Amino acid sequence: MLDLQGKIAFIGGAGSIGAGWGNGKATAVLLARQGARVFGTDLNPAALEETRRIIAEEGCTFTAHPCNMTDSAAVKAAVDACLALHGRIDILVNNVGGSAPGDPVSMDVDVWDRQLEHNLKTAFLGCKHVLPVMEKQGSGAIVNISSVAGFAHQVDGRVHVAYSTAKSGLLGFTRSTAIAYVKKGIRCNLVVVGTMHTPLVEERLMKQLGAEAAKDLVAKRHAAVPIGRMGDAWDTAHAVLFLVSDEARYITATHLVVDGGLTAARPG
Repeated sequence: MLDLQGKIAFIGGAGSIGAGWGNGKATAVLLARQGARVFGTDLNPAALEETRRIIAEEGCTFTAHPCNMTDSAAVKAAVDACLALHGRIDILVNNVGGSAPGDPVSMDVDVWDRQLEHNLKTAFLGCKHVLPVMEKQGSGAIVNISSVAGFAHQVDGRVHVAYSTAKSGLLGFTRSTAIAYVKKGIRCNLVVVGTMHTPLVEERLMKQLGAEAAKDLVAKRHAAVPIGRMGDAWDTAHAVLFLVSDEARYITATHLVVDGGLTAARPG
């Protein structure tokens, strides 16, 4: 079940900020455990090395390739490096992302631009350079990572206008891409995560709110989820694993919500 033996997985954002498990790091480790040979990119070489070390200690395969996934030439170079090493790409996970608070008036224009590049353009560039490879192979599975912030849910009651816009845009991008390539043996789906307890969130909250306020907000975030707790990176990773596996062969152009019932319980 969910066997990825012989598969090559390209994961954008395979490191993790700080100690613990981010979505990309957990996904890289889980896919490697299931037999995939993983090629991971991240802006942070040290974070990538930590992912590589964990996977290597488990006797699995991971190649670390520092890369700015907002730079088209850099993404192409990473894809070319993966092909030179493995000869194919069966799985693409576009995981790069991060939020910045603000509404249309308070948010600086450069913050808006960076948010759309970070959360939406990275998925576009990953697909732009990997899809021709998958098309030539006649097969492939793509998963983009989005957030409930893009689907009628403001995180913690605060406005993240650019982040919400980008994550909402990923739904249209995923569906459109899926249908464009459905006859070519390529599937494309979206994982929509809820409020998650990851190092990235922890670090962002600490910087924005301070330690004590962040601690209080974390407790409130746990309490706000119907299932009784926030999710973590492994919840995201297992959703990705299913969607890239052969067991999900009849699933494309859709989204899987991983939020502990948060959006379903939201008033209105």
